[in-house]
Amino acid sequence: MAATAIVFDLEFTSWQGALRGRWLAPGQFKEVVQIGAVRLDTSSLAELAACNLLVRPRLNPQLSDYLVELTGISNARMSQEGVDFVPAYQAFLDFCADGIACAFGRDDLVLAENLTLYGLSAPPRLRRYFNIAEWLRANGIETKGRHACDVGPLCGAHFVGQRHDALDDARSVAAGIRALVHRGAENPFLTGPGVRASQSYACLTNQGH
Repeated sequence: MAATAIVFDLEFTSWQGALRGRWLAPGQFKEVVQIGAVRLDTSSLAELAACNLLVRPRLNPQLSDYLVELTGISNARMSQEGVDFVPAYQAFLDFCADGIACAFGRDDLVLAENLTLYGLSAPPRLRRYFNIAEWLRANGIETKGRHACDVGPLCGAHFVGQRHDALDDARSVAAGIRALVHRGAENPFLTGPGVRASQSYACLTNQGH
């Protein structure tokens, strides 16, 4: 069992109507612009550390007005604080270390899409990942049409910060997990999908040995 768990969230380039159109319009890509994550103790679920990275998109470096309004990330701030995807991604992997990673949805696929989009050959990948939405649904939380920022309030926890800020949204998911566990749900990092993800990873790494 991993001693720590990583709850993370991503923000990525978007435009008015891009979600409905599934980013299929010419020139639209899901380029990561922010990675926010918190490291939790798997037993107590207490936050041990946080990671907040702004990522400069390569193909659409000018953030749309829609995204600026949605996330609160200005182009000026991105210009000053943003780093390229490669060092940001490596910093995120370093932050995850040997912990079990989870997010609300398939953020792992967005990271993989960026690796492919930028032509990065044989890059390191997240070692253990699961979609926390599965566990939320098993505990009576309706996730359809919801976002990471909604998780805390849906589970009875207050949202703190700005909606669609990756770090604040990651903390909202973590707060929701804590709230449900406090009410009697099984800890997902001890007995739920997080453990299955860890076991699956162990099986893969042991193949051929």
